Amino acid sequence: MKLICIGRNYVDHIEELNNERPAEPVVFIKPDSSILPKEQDFYLPNFTSDVHHEVEVLVKIKKVGKHIDVDFAHTYYDEIGLGIDFTARDIQQKLKDKGLPWEKAKGFDSSAAISNQWINKAELDLETAEFTFYQNDELKQTGHPRDFIFSIDEIISYVSQFITLKTGDLIYTGTPAGVGPIQIGDQLRGELNGTTFFEFAVK
Repeated sequence: MKLICIGRNYVDHIEELNNERPAEPVVFIKPDSSILPKEQDFYLPNFTSDVHHEVEVLVKIKKVGKHIDVDFAHTYYDEIGLGIDFTARDIQQKLKDKGLPWEKAKGFDSSAAISNQWINKAELDLETAEFTFYQNDELKQTGHPRDFIFSIDEIISYVSQFITLKTGDLIYTGTPAGVGPIQIGDQLRGELNGTTFFEFAVK
């Protein structure tokens, strides 16, 4: 499986990081080694001093697809989850300043938290859905899929023009505003429509 991530998919997040609004989806990949094992806490790596949380809606691909028309993209997924794209912000900024790829800042071990549960898209109204992220029980991020710059179907169609999608692949759809640093001792929790989808500690 592979983790396909979309950057800059919320206007408010673009503005908070002083980035430009993209004309097409910004795509990067996390390796499967970046998955945080289930029921395991997140351990801060020693090569960075500024890891940020980025909560995101996840989409699980259910069949192989390539050059997918946007009108048929909805047939390639059924399940929606929640996760965190942990980002070594200090390393990312150095790489961006030099015009280099972000992989070291985005794809390090355990940098991809994935929810313990999934919900069928038929049970979720993306126009009204709300996901939230709490750090030590304090609300830090709130997002709504209706605010995506690029919809899930548009993302699937776009990515498939370049990369074949396979069963089990996950798509991270982008984070809303409110990203910030985490510290040892933090308790992190993500909810979708008020239901907890993940919860773990930082160590």
